[in-house]
Amino acid sequence: MTDQVAALEARIAELENRVTRAEDIEAIRRLQYTYGYYLDKTYYEEVVELFADEGAEVRFLHGVFRGKEGVKRLYTGRFMTKFAEGHNGPRYGRLLDHPQMQGIITLSEDGRSAKARFRSVMQAGTHETVPGFRQWFEGGIYENEYVKQDGEWRIRLLNMRSFWQGDFDKGWSRCPVEYQGYLTETYPADPHGPDEIVDDWKMFPHTETMPFHYVHPVTGKQVQD
Repeated sequence: MTDQVAALEARIAELENRVTRAEDIEAIRRLQYTYGYYLDKTYYEEVVELFADEGAEVRFLHGVFRGKEGVKRLYTGRFMTKFAEGHNGPRYGRLLDHPQMQGIITLSEDGRSAKARFRSVMQAGTHETVPGFRQWFEGGIYENEYVKQDGEWRIRLLNMRSFWQGDFDKGWSRCPVEYQGYLTETYPADPHGPDEIVDDWKMFPHTETMPFHYVHPVTGKQVQD
């Protein structure tokens, strides 16, 4: 009888652990989806609060933004100025859609951190009544890291690579061979700039693979570019 009770207790503990891990994975997925919805409507102050207080980092367009201050420079500095006229929240005539899709989430053994890969296909631009009228498509991959802070999941690393971009009327087939929009100047020379420039990838027509954080589910091997 004692052995049976011990076996049942072990089974319950195992099931509780599996439930906790499943809840953590869903919480991370919700966190990333929430990021996308806030980004869509340029709620940049709310986006910043999704990041970890310690060790936060964003990698975007060859720029590396470190710490919560770096995150703020990107979202409430560069993005808010460029896409929301310095205002936190949506502005008339501006469209930004960043659906977060195809999430593959890998939780660490201790359940305190995680990595995830997501895809985003963006539609963006302005109405013709807004000065500087433009409309474009863009697609990219996230390879992110997350940490559990005070019982809540936060983004530690947001690593986003835009892989292709094209104006709506021309498409991606006629995009420049060398994209001209990468960040090239660091902070403080650029008040909204990154802490470091890392030129380690290029947009379409270049087609290198962004490294996968996970191994092949059948072979157990790491897929290499």
